[in-house]
Amino acid sequence: MKKLFAILAVMGVLSFGMTQAAMAQDSTATAAPAQTEQVAAADDAAAPAAVVEEGGMHKELKTKFIEGDAGFMSLVAIALVLGLAFCIERIIYLSLAEVDVKKLMAKVEEALEKGDVEGAKTVCRNTRGPVASICYQGLMRIDEGLDVVERSVVSYGGVQAGYLEKGCSWITLFIAMAPSLGFLGTVIGMVMAFDQIQIAGDISPTVVAGGMKVALITTIFGLIVALILQVFYNYILSKIEAITSQMEDCSITLLDMIMKYNLKYKK
Repeated sequence: MKKLFAILAVMGVLSFGMTQAAMAQDSTATAAPAQTEQVAAADDAAAPAAVVEEGGMHKELKTKFIEGDAGFMSLVAIALVLGLAFCIERIIYLSLAEVDVKKLMAKVEEALEKGDVEGAKTVCRNTRGPVASICYQGLMRIDEGLDVVERSVVSYGGVQAGYLEKGCSWITLFIAMAPSLGFLGTVIGMVMAFDQIQIAGDISPTVVAGGMKVALITTIFGLIVALILQVFYNYILSKIEAITSQMEDCSITLLDMIMKYNLKYKK
């Protein structure tokens, strides 16, 4: 999560810097005196272009969104919003599931070395995350034998892994839907172009330009949405893999601790 915020912050700083540089260039160009009437006329002609550039990227995106047929572009936008909502929910959940595993296992080991099983359970209860939950389930069956503890840890580990992956199928759905909606808009734009050709009875750039423009814009936006969601999805998968590895390592460590406890206090 911290890396994500850092990336967004860097992007914001770069965007702000580019905006400031563009504004500084515009102010410098405005402050320079005109030496001849032709230069003054050229400056007056270039002024509208500068005003257009000051509009920013969001206005350009808004224009392209409207030009790409609001119906299909709205569906692509909805796919982006819903996909990002699931991504943000997963990132928050996985960030809260991460704990200092070494510190947790050190406290559990310290309690078991003293023979304080209840103290070890209390440590796990007071710690959030799937690793602590798995350790607690194992400690609950410490008196039933090592085999029972191992089966309990493995079974509950599968349950916790399912919780970690919850909602990821929806993200993959929106990743697949976004370019599909874009391609659907492409096909419909082509049909519109051929309808215009049929009505006009002539093949000319002005006749087919409208339909072709809709086709290309919807495809571009669909691919952009899919790429954005794919980046977030891969980040989520990396966090899930990291937490799953911690769960496996801690399960093995817990079994070793319980074996030492049994040898020391259950002779």
